[in-house]
Formats: sequence, C-alpha cells, structure tokens
Amino acid sequence: MDREGVGKVCLALPAATLDHPFGEHHDAYRVGGKMFVMVGEQGGISFKVSDIAYEVLTESGHARPAPYMARAKWVNLPRIDDWPDDELAEHLAIAHGIVAAKLTKKVRAELGLSDSQP
Repeated sequence: MDREGVGKVCLALPAATLDHPFGEHHDAYRVGGKMFVMVGEQGGISFKVSDIAYEVLTESGHARPAPYMARAKWVNLPRIDDWPDDELAEHLAIAHGIVAAKLTKKVRAELGLSDSQP
C-alpha cells in the first residue's frame, strides 16, 4: 500500500476526515476530531492499536512504538509498504473503531456512528 492507498482506506471509514496539522506532508486521519492514523513525511505510518495488539506487535518486531505516541498505544511502521495491504487496511479500520468507540454518545450520534459499531 502507498500513501494514496492509506487515504482511500481511511476516508472510506464512517465519518473519517483528513487534515494536515503538521504541514502538507503529514496526513492525519480523524474521526470526531480525534486522530486514528498519521502518515509522515518520510513515508512512515503510525496508528492506534489495542493494548494487546501493542504488546504483540512491538514485542514481535512487526512494528515499533510510535514516537511521542507510544504511551497512548500507537505503533509505527517506518514504511507504509512494510505489511501486506489487507493486513494494514484491517489495522487502520480497527484504529478507527477504537477511537470512535471512545467518542461520547452524542458525538457518535452526530456523526451517524451506531452504538453497535466499535
């Protein structure tokens, strides 16, 4: 997958938006104003994962703790194409779900996100 592919996957998720808080070379994908994926200028990607996935991915060497975001259970891949497309797409959808689930019920309703959706 490349940067454009990440954009297609992320923007296809419910209520997902894109902005560039750190300049035009950094893509931040958000749901309800909360970031769930960041693509960096050098082609790396960071995203939110569950506590268990964080341990598994970082201990196995499949990903590294994301700089500045590790304590919030974010992982980083130095290159977007480090993983198969389908596997990365699944992790991006899970990241969206984790962040969306933490939004208030009111915000989820405003965004059209159902309560049954993680």
